[in-house]
Amino acid sequence: MKKSICVVGLGYIGLPTAVMFANHGHKVHGMDVNSKAVDMIAAKQLHIEENGLQERLNDAIDSGNLTVSTSPVKADVFIIAVPSPIKEDKTANLEYVRTATASVVPFLEKGNLVVLESTVPPRTVEDVMMPELIQAGLEIGTELFVSHSPERVIPGRVFEELVSNDRIIGGINSASAKMTTELYESFVVGKMHETDATTAELVKVMENTYRDVNIAFANELAKIAKTLGVNIWEAIRLANFHPRVNIHMPGPGVGGHCIAVDPWFLVELDPEQAKIIHLARQTNDGMPSYTAQMTVDLLRAKGIDAPKVAVFGLAFKGNIDDMRESPSVDVVKQLRGRKVNLTAFDPHIKLNNLDEQTQNQQEALKDANGLLILTDHQAFRALDPEQVGKEMATRVVIDTKNCLDRSKWEEAGFDVYVLGDSKNGGDY
Repeated sequence: MKKSICVVGLGYIGLPTAVMFANHGHKVHGMDVNSKAVDMIAAKQLHIEENGLQERLNDAIDSGNLTVSTSPVKADVFIIAVPSPIKEDKTANLEYVRTATASVVPFLEKGNLVVLESTVPPRTVEDVMMPELIQAGLEIGTELFVSHSPERVIPGRVFEELVSNDRIIGGINSASAKMTTELYESFVVGKMHETDATTAELVKVMENTYRDVNIAFANELAKIAKTLGVNIWEAIRLANFHPRVNIHMPGPGVGGHCIAVDPWFLVELDPEQAKIIHLARQTNDGMPSYTAQMTVDLLRAKGIDAPKVAVFGLAFKGNIDDMRESPSVDVVKQLRGRKVNLTAFDPHIKLNNLDEQTQNQQEALKDANGLLILTDHQAFRALDPEQVGKEMATRVVIDTKNCLDRSKWEEAGFDVYVLGDSKNGGDY
């Protein structure tokens, strides 16, 4: 049965979700407090980058199934997909969730379903949303139904994973869970797993914390590899042939709206027990400083005491334009703090987010003593080292993602250093 749906929040998750429901026959109204984003969407222009989104947005608007504005409207279903960041003190900022929930209360009617998609600390539905929703004067669980169904997608593959991934459905009661399952079954082919809301909240946070701890383990191994004189990428590749081992890859830090944020929710909730989780967060948060110092040390070892560094990659992962919690930003700040002259370039990010950012690749490379790769964009993998070398003052490349063809760059006269690789002349 087709529903009328109001999606609150039209960002990296909310907009694709709204488009997906609209393209499956539901009448969808998307709202966002960012009027510029709303105007762009109404004009079929994207304010975010996601594979396949433009075509799907065009279809959704042209069909008449998707409308947008800066205010909610009455609907059968309200989906809340707003940010849930952390504050400077690493505690959860749930004001977006609370405000978004409060914004739909005047529009709620008997039989409505409210679904929270945002990744949040356990008990957010109970402790943050419920106090707002009861203001509607409807009996929760019989007249107003509430669920948490966290998104489980990765930027760059959102539409594929919205359809194929299993979905966790956490209702405040079984009736809420059942209604939510029926809603998402309109396009999800993955399995639906029904549980209670708090368990669903914990599950999503657990998933991202698992990955954070695993990456911290890989980053520790990368540092140990320097002591041992081995290539940690080779060692991890071989270890992962074991049928019960899946070690993640090291890098300059961890970014994104989930992995770099969600573990702090558990640390905040129970700091006495979340010791491994806390240490992993500190390990990964320390990688930008490690990367910056590594860069300075390598260049100084070549007699370059006042280097210019070309930083390539500001997005938190390859082939996307998302800078949320990106470790690259911290690396830039760490280099800046070490008085390094630098330029920053990312082909996917068009807005100038940093003083050092340029939209011109040649300008970024001009007279650089070192090229520091922080994001594994396909565009960087495809770089011509001969052309790059012509722009630079010194042919040195530091690859923190192990994404370059090392032999190709060495043939072009580059000294190549890879994070975690102490073989073949590398020091880190």
